[in-house]
Amino acid sequence: MRLRTVTPCLILLAVLCSGLFHSATVFAADQPNVVIVMADDLGYGDLGCFGQEKIKTPHLDQMAAEGMKFTNFYAGATVCAPSRCVLMTGLHTGHCEVRGNSASDVQRLRDEDVTIAEVLNDSGYRTALIGKWGLGEPGGGEAGFPNKQGFDYSFGYLSQHHAHNYYPEILWRNGEKVQLRNVVNKVKTGEWGSAGWATKRVDYSHDLFMEETRRFIADQKSGKPFFLYLALTIPHANNEGTRGTGNGQEVPDYGIYADKDWSDPDKGQAAMITRMDKGVGELFEQLKSQGLDDETLVIFTSDNGHHKEGGNNPETFDPNGPLRGMKRDLYEGGIRVPTIARWPGKIAPGSETDHIAYFGDFFATACDLADAKTPENLDSISFVPVMTGHPDQQAKHDYLYWEFYERESKQAVRKENWKAIRIPMFDGKVELYDLSKDLGEEKDIASGHPEIVEQMTKLMDEAHVSHPNWKTRGKN
Repeated sequence: MRLRTVTPCLILLAVLCSGLFHSATVFAADQPNVVIVMADDLGYGDLGCFGQEKIKTPHLDQMAAEGMKFTNFYAGATVCAPSRCVLMTGLHTGHCEVRGNSASDVQRLRDEDVTIAEVLNDSGYRTALIGKWGLGEPGGGEAGFPNKQGFDYSFGYLSQHHAHNYYPEILWRNGEKVQLRNVVNKVKTGEWGSAGWATKRVDYSHDLFMEETRRFIADQKSGKPFFLYLALTIPHANNEGTRGTGNGQEVPDYGIYADKDWSDPDKGQAAMITRMDKGVGELFEQLKSQGLDDETLVIFTSDNGHHKEGGNNPETFDPNGPLRGMKRDLYEGGIRVPTIARWPGKIAPGSETDHIAYFGDFFATACDLADAKTPENLDSISFVPVMTGHPDQQAKHDYLYWEFYERESKQAVRKENWKAIRIPMFDGKVELYDLSKDLGEEKDIASGHPEIVEQMTKLMDEAHVSHPNWKTRGKN
């Protein structure tokens, strides 16, 4: 087990909070359960508590009412795989191993990569991944499998591309295939269909993930703390299983949106988000019924900004709210994500923070909570102080950094209220925005602040460490 010296701040926190736990075990009170729930392609403005008016998210809104909203929280990247790598390793995209969506042999973690799950596992936690992994799959080497990266238990998709089908024929449990009752694209006619592609859709993967979550939490009877990484696929478009229907927002039913005067993809988009919200509500009910609620920190977030895929129309729901951009952009709408933390007795109900943090900070935060030593040389700062009502003790990043290799490539850096974006990477034009005055990044003010542009350019150059797997325009 990795140990560290307990800081006075944490000792004080433990003393102040010791009377708030009702668990029969001191172990669980000292090391809280940690649950990270991550949506897939959920926009900053897709939740009611972040301004959404048409899509109903009562349980997540209640979570915000009982916890803390982070209004300045960022994903690790603007697409799936690198964002998940940043979360798992505490390294930003200029330093981490997986920096983009790519082939399986490079979109994977290595033996030498250290994850949150490994540190928590060494600190006595039971660890589980349920949902979408995307950091190692068959054909890319077993080092990237979740069970080789600190997870005691895993269930879901290994391949990111596979995760684009909500009715898959198989999922993976602890590295072994689990055969489902779905059949897609097997024959052109048959038992389940007439002309066209025959399909049998029984097992909706999101529902299976929530069932697996219920089983995992129900099994927590030993008094040992647990870490659950619940990586949902909703509301990512189903790019694989629709077979030309034009509706990539695949969901068993449209629910309360069935009679809306919207397109089917828009109904599906809304129904997926509300279905996810229902699952979060059920998660909290289970924690309460098992007496685990006060012992459990739950953080909800999204892996990047909203998408425009599968036929949905972003104008219907305004999913980025006041922000510019979406998935695959490094404008705020592509990387700033709705984030909520709830921990009864530790996080003040109805609180809100504008503390600037990002996915990489989950690592140091988890180490703080587990009383574990944070590995050296991470791009990670614990946000436990601001989360627990001690903003005066909260350390801050000098800057945050992102890079992206698709399309024409781009880099971005945020330092306090300054935000710079360089397109393309390394030698492109630098745009500059003052987010305190221009949250929507409507006015590029680079020409009026050459000294700030120079400073931000140096930070982008400093943050990027070359990697042989990630190159653009002949450079690395």
